[in-house]
Amino acid sequence: MPNVNHAAPAGQQALYAIEQLVLFASHHQLIQPADVDYSRNELLDQFGFSEPYALEFNEAPLTSPQAPLDVLIDYGFETGIIPENTDTYRDLLDAKIMGLLMARPSEVNAEFYRLTAEQGITAATDRFYKLSIDSNYIRMDRVAKNVYWLQDSPYGDIEMTINLSKPEKSPKEIAMARLLPPPVYPKCQLCRENVGYAGRVNHPPRQNLRIIPMELNNEKWFFQYSPYVYYNEHCIVFHHDHVPMKLTKDTLKRLLSFVESFPHYFIGSNADLPIVGGSILTHDHFQGGRHTFPIQKAPKEDSFTHASYPGVSLSIVKWPMSVLRLHGEDPTVLLECGNALYEAWQGYSDREADVLAFSDVEGVQTPHNTVTPIVRRAEDGGFEMDLVLRNNRTSEEYPEGIFHPHREMHHIKKENIGLIEVMGLAILPGRLKEELDAVAGILAGDQALQRAVKNEEGHALALHASWIDELVERFGTGLDREEAVKVVQNEVGIKFTHILEHAGVYKRTPEGQAAFRRFVQSFGAV
Repeated sequence: MPNVNHAAPAGQQALYAIEQLVLFASHHQLIQPADVDYSRNELLDQFGFSEPYALEFNEAPLTSPQAPLDVLIDYGFETGIIPENTDTYRDLLDAKIMGLLMARPSEVNAEFYRLTAEQGITAATDRFYKLSIDSNYIRMDRVAKNVYWLQDSPYGDIEMTINLSKPEKSPKEIAMARLLPPPVYPKCQLCRENVGYAGRVNHPPRQNLRIIPMELNNEKWFFQYSPYVYYNEHCIVFHHDHVPMKLTKDTLKRLLSFVESFPHYFIGSNADLPIVGGSILTHDHFQGGRHTFPIQKAPKEDSFTHASYPGVSLSIVKWPMSVLRLHGEDPTVLLECGNALYEAWQGYSDREADVLAFSDVEGVQTPHNTVTPIVRRAEDGGFEMDLVLRNNRTSEEYPEGIFHPHREMHHIKKENIGLIEVMGLAILPGRLKEELDAVAGILAGDQALQRAVKNEEGHALALHASWIDELVERFGTGLDREEAVKVVQNEVGIKFTHILEHAGVYKRTPEGQAAFRRFVQSFGAV
């Protein structure tokens, strides 16, 4: 890979980086040969140059744009194009640069449709995913820093990640964002108007974002990839308009429609109620991708049929949460069964199992039951729909949610358990990387740190203090470093499995599973 000569004046380094980026964009077909001079001139103008790099240039193509981008962004800070050298401002300039090195949205759409018609949908998504990576919309340099391990559990392997791909804002940027007026445009980060948007301190830049128009049930939707790719080909399907999430029969119909067109992808929806819902409830959207999650591998424990839905099997899945799996060849019959089951759950109560569908607050009935639906094509070509039963009640004992991570787990995770984690992929906060490394250090003999956690008020590890004491009592402080890291990861994985159990409406006890079967039988399944 060619390297910039860092001994050269900053301007020459920046000019060299521009040549590298134009060559990268051409080699990876972000632009066509006819666009090369135009794109170079756009970048020259952006950085205040009137002429291109004139010295000898190594034309060996790059595999990633990041190195020359960093050079140009450094130059942008030195020359005042960005006011501060923080991740937020660097990302604003990064996206602007790459947006100048990409095809227009209409051209990207045309290529997607052409590839679908000529080579099939898999070829089209392969190309679109690569485009999203090559354009630096998906920051693979950050994704590569994520911590990942597999956790053994009674339910099979659980996937554990500490996600570092989403940059954290500095305290100054957070303070600045609070002073800004509420967003008016785009209304949220999922709106179609994000395409090409320059961004601001409280909204990410999107000049290098491209989206594909599509239809689900004769409605206008869009398809794009997530910039944080929590798993392979992590995509987002979102409504044409800024309308709130609402789970209905149409929702299930849209999910089935998607996997008919994208049979190599799964798709799912977060629940539509607070606490058990996703992070963005204001804009209707789904998440999908090309990944086999642990929930998909989980075995069936008990199977049922229903006379009203011939050809559909209904199974209870061995999973820490309460999962009903429907399988059938005919998506129309599967839809009717799934919707009837969903509607039955919405109105179902069982006080013995602490399941209440509604609560009465000053004469107003507040609903509590909903589902997290997941749809995929089965190995036999049929259709599979997982309905994960959810309930968002709170209580005096569990004010954050009865079926939510309980407080003793909040030092690891206190956020909602959404679609991705329901399926067995933990998305743990980035702060845990350093914190867990430090905890491992204590188990490996860092006594000074252990004393500091006990004695210093407001210590960074204070939230883990009780857990650290428990680990020291069980494992001591004489582990070697590698062993200590494995112990800490294993203990976090066990905790996450318990978190999923907390979120399960029917507990993995004989009484809980008997109550689960009471619901299935009340639906009429035998």
